[in-house]
Amino acid sequence: MATTLAVPGTAPATARAATPPGRRTGGVRAALTSTLLWVYAAVAILPLLTMVLNSFRTNQELVSEPLGLPAEPSLAAYQEAWIEASFSTYFWNSIVVTVGSVALSTVVSLLAAYALARSRSRLMGVIEQVFVSGLMMPVFLMIVPIFYLLDAIGMVSTRTGLVLVYAAVSIPFSVFVLGTFFRQLPGELEEAARIDGAGPLRMFWSVMLPLVRPAVATVVVFRFVPIWNDFFYPLILVRDRTRYTLPVGLTTFFGEYQTSWSTLFAGLVIATLPLVVLFLLATKQIISGLTAGMGK
Repeated sequence: MATTLAVPGTAPATARAATPPGRRTGGVRAALTSTLLWVYAAVAILPLLTMVLNSFRTNQELVSEPLGLPAEPSLAAYQEAWIEASFSTYFWNSIVVTVGSVALSTVVSLLAAYALARSRSRLMGVIEQVFVSGLMMPVFLMIVPIFYLLDAIGMVSTRTGLVLVYAAVSIPFSVFVLGTFFRQLPGELEEAARIDGAGPLRMFWSVMLPLVRPAVATVVVFRFVPIWNDFFYPLILVRDRTRYTLPVGLTTFFGEYQTSWSTLFAGLVIATLPLVVLFLLATKQIISGLTAGMGK
């Protein structure tokens, strides 16, 4: 009888043949997809990295070597942009308007979405359709009545007026997203809370709200970014330069410092940094909210 000798360090031919062809194809596809994603991430990060590096360089270095590294990193461009170019004022206005409008719209939308999602009355269904219909209204068509309304109540060129406008525009989307999440929660949770003696507010705050943290993080991110970058409403509704937000202030900034490249890059970094921080924080919140909901 003939015997088969296996060479040390090699697998038998039968073991190699046992690997399904589909599994090998799936591994190749996964490796190719991962490589393409890493290449895309590098291409997307490269402009941001170039912007940050150039903000620490001088104008002479940028003219002589546009894509080089900082010879002697300096914060002079940031100081000039923050103080002399009034970026501190623009930045503070954007923080107040964006955070205020997102916070106001999120609180109102949470309460409205919870009431609409857990109610079964026909009237609540009609009210929900009114909220959702706001998604179909182009914001640019509302600027004329909004301007006359703010002018009549004396809120043109005020941060409060912008906060109210942005909050009102954000509510339809927020109610739609949050209402979808509230409907996915089982009703047994509310019944158990009622048996334990919890009232409606206690039930909402302690039981339902922790379970929709992923939705809250999604709403905050999706409303923070467009409001922070919005140019249209502040341009029309704000006349005082001291009330400009960053997008409108950047237009004036580019006109005054068009030859100071390092200052321009520093201003762009200042305008972009809050969005990067928000995305990092929101990612952690979404993951923690999902795991908390699964654990409960």
